[in-house]
Amino acid sequence: MTPSIEAAKKLAKILDTTVGYLLGETEEELFKDQKMLQRFIDINSLPEKEKECLLLTVDHFIKATKINML
Repeated sequence: MTPSIEAAKKLAKILDTTVGYLLGETEEELFKDQKMLQRFIDINSLPEKEKECLLLTVDHFIKATKINML
């Protein structure tokens, strides 16, 4: 029997991990592009205020790009 995705999400939350980790995926497998993985690691190490500012900028850029693709 295969658990539902909701069951997997609940289990991951209880274990304080990700569904990907439960499935045996590592960060390296999730991010095939090593430069992108390093960027995420670097962003995660920034002070909270700078991280929020950077992520807000990225979110706006992504939204604008999606709108332009319509």
